[in-house]
Amino acid sequence: MLPLDFDNLAGFRRAVQAAVEAAVARNTRTLLCVDPDFAGWPLDDPALLDTLAAYLRRPGRRLVLLAERYDAMERLHPRFTQWRPTWSHVVDPRCPEQRPPDGLETLLLDDGPTVLEALTMDPPKGRAQHDPGAAAAARDRIDAWLQRSASAWPVRPLGL
Repeated sequence: MLPLDFDNLAGFRRAVQAAVEAAVARNTRTLLCVDPDFAGWPLDDPALLDTLAAYLRRPGRRLVLLAERYDAMERLHPRFTQWRPTWSHVVDPRCPEQRPPDGLETLLLDDGPTVLEALTMDPPKGRAQHDPGAAAAARDRIDAWLQRSASAWPVRPLGL
């Protein structure tokens, strides 16, 4: 179902679902989702959570989230917040040690040619596609931030 252009929030959400489904169909080992805060992502969509759960049940699969902040996730994505502890061994939320000067991009990548790039998020505009060159370029742009990131958004808060 790729390529898929989007120019509004509903289109972005369809593109995320299509990109995840395409990556899963390719039997990718890693999904990488990047966004400043994931506010506009369809992480509360039951169909997306079912697709991700089916994917993560396979051995050696991993979902990496890279965000500048996770402070609104419980409010914006309560289903995802409740779903995540079951998959905490394969879901890896990360935060860059320093904020990127222009902020993080909005991307979804697999370990192959699947790439979703949002050029803007207000309103969301971009494209999901199978393009090895675009995917490699996006991975190159984000790799340094991923390497200099730390675990974030604990499943259970520390303390008493």
